[in-house]
Amino acid sequence: MNWDGRSGVSVRRRVCLRLADGPYLEVTGGFPVVHPPFGEILVTPVRSTERGAAKGRPGGTGPVRPTRGFPNGGCPEDDEGANRRAAGAPSEEHRAAWSHLVATARRTVADGLVVGTSGNVSLRLADTVLVTPSGVPYDRLGPDDLCAVDLDGTRLSGEAPPTSELPLHLAVYRATDARAIVHTHAVHATAVSTLVTELPPIHYQTAALGGPVRVAPYACFGSPELARATVAALRDRAACLLANHGTVALGADLDQALERTAQLEWMCRVWLAARSVPGLTPGVLGSAELAEAAERFRGYGRHPDDPAR
Repeated sequence: MNWDGRSGVSVRRRVCLRLADGPYLEVTGGFPVVHPPFGEILVTPVRSTERGAAKGRPGGTGPVRPTRGFPNGGCPEDDEGANRRAAGAPSEEHRAAWSHLVATARRTVADGLVVGTSGNVSLRLADTVLVTPSGVPYDRLGPDDLCAVDLDGTRLSGEAPPTSELPLHLAVYRATDARAIVHTHAVHATAVSTLVTELPPIHYQTAALGGPVRVAPYACFGSPELARATVAALRDRAACLLANHGTVALGADLDQALERTAQLEWMCRVWLAARSVPGLTPGVLGSAELAEAAERFRGYGRHPDDPAR
């Protein structure tokens, strides 16, 4: 669409069309085929090309809002504008942090915690969140792929859309003191998430995660419901399971979040192995044992800014 019917300014725009109960359609240039009330046109200015009157051309009458950089050019109904980007190149601090984030993401694959592009990693730097982009294999990520948003989801850097789990990451950062998040689809942890509502405290490492690890009820990936369920499951915890989905672990830095992910996957594997023995029930630790372990963990190899409480 090359005309803004409200201001009379001719612009080049990217148009996303959300059909009522249908997919989003992105059109660059030309005119959309369907207009409200049959759909909702979401328009994001790309580059102003000329000014002047443009009489006689149709203008969309649907609400005009910025679009978020989501997978495949999608424009979610709740979008609040992550497709807008601030000018300026990323700082050296952000570039160095991005390099560490990419290395961490690659570790999740090398350690068998993620298959393909099924997980995501993020790091909070003040009010900026660096996050892996959607659908890009980690071994293909480079310095120029830096993807950054603010805590509202507004895109600050990067051409590729952020992970589809961006709502989950942002909700956790807003609700906790975490500085890093690792989300995986680790095999044993995902299996456990289908069997229980809380991982039985099979090992004293449970105390290092803040207590018995809860399982957040199932909700579709990328949804506000999943984000809310995750925040609830992480209350006073450093990690949780997502039912029929995977893991989320927090840390004061990327190394700690990754270590906690690995520990959680290991505990799930131990519990599954013990549970598989016919005729026997695994012994688990009680609250007193966990409290004693937690006390011994205080200050033992712990990051001074640890968000776990």
